[in-house]
Amino acid sequence: MELIASPLLPEGFKVPASRNENPSTRLRKLLAAKPYVFGPGVYDPMGAELVMYHGFDAVYFSGYSFAIGHLGTTDMDLYSSVEIADGARRTVAALRKFQLTMATGDPEKGTKPVHLEIPPVVVDMDAGYGNVFNVQRTTDLYVRAGVAAAHIEDQVMPKRCGHIAGKRFPKARFAFNYSSSFKWQNEKNPITWDELGQLGTGFIFITLALQHAAGYAMSLLLNDLKRDKQDGYIALQRKEWADGVDVPTKSHHEFTGVPYHQHVGNIYGASRLSEEIDEHLEVSQVV
Repeated sequence: MELIASPLLPEGFKVPASRNENPSTRLRKLLAAKPYVFGPGVYDPMGAELVMYHGFDAVYFSGYSFAIGHLGTTDMDLYSSVEIADGARRTVAALRKFQLTMATGDPEKGTKPVHLEIPPVVVDMDAGYGNVFNVQRTTDLYVRAGVAAAHIEDQVMPKRCGHIAGKRFPKARFAFNYSSSFKWQNEKNPITWDELGQLGTGFIFITLALQHAAGYAMSLLLNDLKRDKQDGYIALQRKEWADGVDVPTKSHHEFTGVPYHQHVGNIYGASRLSEEIDEHLEVSQVV
């Protein structure tokens, strides 16, 4: 991995050179070099940052997930092109910032920098949110947001959700949604991603992957809190901080870039934090 300096980092810190590569170019290179490219479906910047942290090829910004995460409703085009484009823009911006914060580490605690590639973001465009001119505008919004690619559904408005039957070209195989709408656990021999790649599928994604994971994890915690009160949350922390467990969000300060802001802020006299953000508490007491 080639590393380069950045004017957004203090002297001595570096980021991967791919930061300056157009995201569409990076995605095309991945599609040409790999049997397939996989992108877990996300609905917000934090989910995308986790996908990036764990080293996946791409991020899929799901329309259905966005409908649930943004409006708490189903995938029926109830949001506009501007809303989803802004969600994608904030997600791309978060990934670029996350790369900087991880590249800083935490000098005060001796946490070494982590150099992460920014995964290209592929965004759902539904049926284009209107006529051909709406499609033009949406495409322009996506490009300006830093989106690497988008897919559009060739449907009559109002559209049907992409997960359900009753549409054109059911056998088209360029991209494959390993959809959460199917109970893969009931299949005796579910099709594998390697097999999909051999069939010519270039991009594989799971639209609601992180939505289901978040719902599952949050429901477990809420049940524990209801039953065990404070002990339910303490049990969660024990799991987060267990030896050998790689959970980047266990320190929400480090994950959101507090050390980065502290370090850069001190250099430029712009820090809103005290000199010692942990107030001299024992390491065992604070995250």
